[in-house]
Amino acid sequence: MKFTRVFAFMALAGLAGSAYATNGYFSHGYGQSAKGMGGAGIAYPQDTLAAATNPAGMVHVGNRMDIGLEIFAPDRGFSLKDGGIVDSSFNPLGPGPLAASYDGNGSGAMESWFPIPEFGYNRMINSNMSFGVSVFGNGGMNTTYGDGDHPFAGGSGAEVGIDLMQMFIAPTVAYKVNKQLSVGASLNLVAASFEANGLEGLGVASNGKDYSFGAGVRVGAMYQVNHVVTLGATYQTKTNMSKFDDYDTLFPNGGEFDIPANYGVGIAFKANDKLDIAFDVVRIEYEKVDVTGNPATGMANGGFGWKNQTIYKIGAAYQYNDSLTLRAGFNYGKNPVELDDPASPMAFTLNTLAPGIVEKHLTLGFTKAISKDSSVTGAYMHAFKNEADGVFMVPVNANPDYWVAPGSLEMSQNAFGLSYNKKY
Repeated sequence: MKFTRVFAFMALAGLAGSAYATNGYFSHGYGQSAKGMGGAGIAYPQDTLAAATNPAGMVHVGNRMDIGLEIFAPDRGFSLKDGGIVDSSFNPLGPGPLAASYDGNGSGAMESWFPIPEFGYNRMINSNMSFGVSVFGNGGMNTTYGDGDHPFAGGSGAEVGIDLMQMFIAPTVAYKVNKQLSVGASLNLVAASFEANGLEGLGVASNGKDYSFGAGVRVGAMYQVNHVVTLGATYQTKTNMSKFDDYDTLFPNGGEFDIPANYGVGIAFKANDKLDIAFDVVRIEYEKVDVTGNPATGMANGGFGWKNQTIYKIGAAYQYNDSLTLRAGFNYGKNPVELDDPASPMAFTLNTLAPGIVEKHLTLGFTKAISKDSSVTGAYMHAFKNEADGVFMVPVNANPDYWVAPGSLEMSQNAFGLSYNKKY
């Protein structure tokens, strides 16, 4: 169908930038305005990326367009201490010492830093109804261990790593039921790509990029209690994706990588004429999709051993003057990567490829008017370094023995973004 081809082209063009995320493998926020406030926005819509957080907010942003780009720079890797080799004939590190640090950052664009585009457009059909579309990177996972800098390389000098990208296109309808209540719904059309290298030791061939498509729904509501307080709630269904057939030995059920359901509530306060405060609580159900929730056993139907994640987002917007708004925020979500579960003996090993362990995020932002109807919005995010201890474990020669070494996953992140905003 013609529509399917157009959707595939738009989504895969956007995939060039949707390479990494901060709450597990989800983004900490959507749209530069919300990203400057720790991602908070369920009850506080500010731009046409609001549909990614709560579709009901789109009827409150009016006729406008936003187009932006974020540069995302994660610092990820792991370290190992001296380990024990049960079968001395097998050394997955190759010649050299067992204790080492491993740098998963790669180099250059799409390895050490990632451009993440965003786009949104909204049109008021009448005073009570809007239609819009939001295009954004939901998140992903990426590591690149070059020049044999990973035990999986076995001293061969091969590159080891994975690259997962997810892009959403979300047509959205929102409606004001009355002066206080608004509701909205988005159809999430999703495209994803995945590539793995250097995992032959796990029985996974390097087959290049494979693609997956799927669809889901997000619904939401906002209720203005009074001129000071607004409440919001949102729910996104599990997104069933087509399988990554080329990686059917890595992911469960022959290559399945579904996107988990998530939901949240929010509240916004107008503290005074200049200061607004927003607070969200979001839950991501990583345990309810096999690829993240199954125990990390290294088997074909194993997963990454992640737990559900609850995220707290708080942000403030201060109207400094008629042309400048300043923002700040904080985002916290306990690390979902479970490394000490006996049912997931390969959790540390597999998550060296996807160390989504950061917890604390500090954000800053601004919007500067450049004319009556246009402005520029910027945001900065720093995810503080976090470490998670575990045991690196590799099966030895396909028998029950293992090579093991204690170690620590490590990650910190920085991101800078700008968007151009136009009202009509």
